[in-house]
Amino acid sequence: MMTLQRIFRTPEVRNSVLFVLAMLFIFRVAAHIPVPGLDASALTSFFQNNQFFGLLNIFSGGTLENFSIVALGVAPYITASIIFQLLAMIVPKFEEMQKEEQGRQRINSWTRWLTVPLAFFQGYSMILLLRQQAPTVFADVSWVTILIAVLSVSAGTIFIMWLGELISEKHVGNGISIMIFAGIAAGLPQFLQRSLAVYDRTQMITLILFILVVILTIVGVVIMQEAQRNIPVQYARGGRVSSYGAVSNYLPLKVNMAGVIPIIFAISIILFPRVFAQFFTDAKSEWLRQAATFTMTMFDNQIFYGVAYFLLVFFFSYFYTAVIFHPDRVAENLQNQGGFVPGIRPGKPTAEYLNFVSNRILLAGALFLSAIAVMPVALQGFTGNANLVIGGTSVLIVVNVVIETVKQIEAQMTMREYEL
Repeated sequence: MMTLQRIFRTPEVRNSVLFVLAMLFIFRVAAHIPVPGLDASALTSFFQNNQFFGLLNIFSGGTLENFSIVALGVAPYITASIIFQLLAMIVPKFEEMQKEEQGRQRINSWTRWLTVPLAFFQGYSMILLLRQQAPTVFADVSWVTILIAVLSVSAGTIFIMWLGELISEKHVGNGISIMIFAGIAAGLPQFLQRSLAVYDRTQMITLILFILVVILTIVGVVIMQEAQRNIPVQYARGGRVSSYGAVSNYLPLKVNMAGVIPIIFAISIILFPRVFAQFFTDAKSEWLRQAATFTMTMFDNQIFYGVAYFLLVFFFSYFYTAVIFHPDRVAENLQNQGGFVPGIRPGKPTAEYLNFVSNRILLAGALFLSAIAVMPVALQGFTGNANLVIGGTSVLIVVNVVIETVKQIEAQMTMREYEL
């Protein structure tokens, strides 16, 4: 209550929070506008009996179940972001561009442009996949209907990408993550109703295990998000304000610098092989049909799925940290401010030391995040309840986004109070 009172007493923060709520309201309204030519009742029945599309629905922010105009969610934008971040790591020109504000703005602009064709492609792929898996969803399969549907979902993706960027500009959380959070939160009551409906007295142990997984996931994410390693820093000219906005004698390195992004990236990657394999199950070529069937069978195997999910989360934890954390820049800033790590020479030795420490603590963070991500998959294999996979992933994203958003709001309020 005290935090809420502080928010509403600070005009700038209050206006930012109200603006974000207004954007989320618009997003949820758009999530209930179906594309033309859709049989809503057939689609609802299909999603209730398909685990794979249920996971796709979570990644889209809960908009795929209605197949609304924003059914693709932010998936095309995230795919475009992954492409350019990979390019930044392997192409020197893109790496140099990321070091400058103007270069980062150009990359962001190119990411938006790449989102458009990706949205068209993914929208068309999703419609074909739905027609394959549930022929009754689209009663009219004429090319005009398909074209209108593709244009609708593509325009919807661009629209919510714009909403997400507007939210990010208010500095109360990552706009894209908040959009996904809004979709999951909106579908949470319905999810709980479906999950609890399958239980009876003989399945009480399974229900208890599910509750324990949720609690452990929440506690684990909170611990991981708050954990940090404090690197001692001394200044040659006495106590001085560091570039991190605090008068202190240490440099905090978070165990999980990437937040919820590794989970979102991992889900986006692990879904695509099975999606593409669906298109070739009826191919004329025998080897192509066999390859598609093998791919689908492999990803239906819970052990393979769990191992692949674990490795992807682990990889993206390191990958995204390498994108956002640059030890050489931190070392350069410390040197320019007259700061140094005791026992470590300024400049390159400091950068190497920071890189060594960050990799060590990130190992624990990446393993922890990966373990929490696959814990519901393991429990689903033990209990046979498909809802647990979806529920665990949802809790992981929701808790992490809430923590990140709350911390940014508190930082905004502290900054405003300091200015006063």
